[in-house]
Formats: sequence, structure tokens, C-alpha cells
Amino acid sequence: MSFNQIISSITIALSHPLPGLKAQVRMSSMRRIQELTGSISSANAKPSSVLLLLYPVNSNLYTVFIQRPNYGGVHAGQISLPGGKREPGDSNLAETALRESREEVGVAQENVRILGKLSDLYIPPSRFLVTPFVGFCEKRPDFMKDPAEVDEIIEIKLSDLLSDQAVQVKKHKIGLGIHIKAPSFVVNGHVIWGATAMILSEFKEVIKTVPINF
Repeated sequence: MSFNQIISSITIALSHPLPGLKAQVRMSSMRRIQELTGSISSANAKPSSVLLLLYPVNSNLYTVFIQRPNYGGVHAGQISLPGGKREPGDSNLAETALRESREEVGVAQENVRILGKLSDLYIPPSRFLVTPFVGFCEKRPDFMKDPAEVDEIIEIKLSDLLSDQAVQVKKHKIGLGIHIKAPSFVVNGHVIWGATAMILSEFKEVIKTVPINF
């Protein structure tokens, strides 16, 4: 299957009704499930977006993540997709995702084709309402990290990431002396959990709806 065929199939799949929360919670801790199904309101959430960027490396599709610095915040040190809060100058949330990706990892906005988006996800600890966009670059970007926001740029082969073998339950520290267990994507020693894993869980479910051979 060619890259064009794969990208076309993904675009079509994203245009169909999305699995939403049902797929997201498969990679969620019990604590997060209780938060999302409880009384916590997203009414005053801060609109934000992230970019799940696909691009070819040799004969494989890859995607890129960032590892946040240990700055002491609620998401410090975690692995996430490039993205952030919508700014007043952003005309829409897709522009937010593209701008943040340029600022954080140096991806030129004009080289990204937005294929579609996944379901919004509310993140109670930071009160962000995240809209994940899926994009495609025809060639691997020349990544350049912003050291103030990114400790490491992490590139992962999509087939490795979406493999069932990548899913493991891990213990994670969420506060002083507080740990939780949560399903996580573990690839090449990198552990992806929390909201990012929930976003990837829905993307994985969407991918299953079309015959894609990586």
C-alpha cells in the first residue's frame, strides 16, 4: 500500500463518526475515568489543540512527540504531542496546533496538510479542552526543538506505536507520594500515558476501520 493510499484511507476514516470517549478511556486510569464521568465540569475549560503529525521515513510512517521539561507543573516531564493553548491571534484550533508545532519542534506550517481531527478531550488537572488534529507532511520535517518547552523530540514508527504489544500497564507518579496505575504505550523505552495515550487510543480505533497495511 502506497503512502498516498494510506493517507487517503486515514482521511476517509477521520471523516466518519468517531468512537470518542469509548475509545479514549481504554488508555485511561480509573482515576481519570471517575473524573470524566463525575461532576467535574469543562464549562470553563481553556481551548487548546495538539497535532498528531504523520510523515514518511524510508518506507515507514512515523509520528513525533515531545518530552516536556521538569518545570514543576501538572504535565512536567511527560511525553505529549506538540500543541498548546489557543492564543488570541489564532483564527481556529487547527491554526493553534500548527503554530505550536512550529514553535515547539520547528515544523513549517505550510508543509502540513490537515487530514481531519479526533474527538475533543477534557483534561481536569490543567482544565484544557484539547482538540487533536491529524496532519501529514510529504517528507520528514527538519525538526528543531525549543529548549524552553521541549527536553527531547521523540520520533516513533506508527506501526510500532499502534501494535498491541506496545500497550502495558505502568505505575505513574502524579503528586507527592501519589502514584496511579494506567495503561500506557511503551515504545523504545518511551512511556506515553495520560491524555496523550487517550488520544492515541482513539486514533488506533479509527485506523482499525480501514484496511491499512503498514
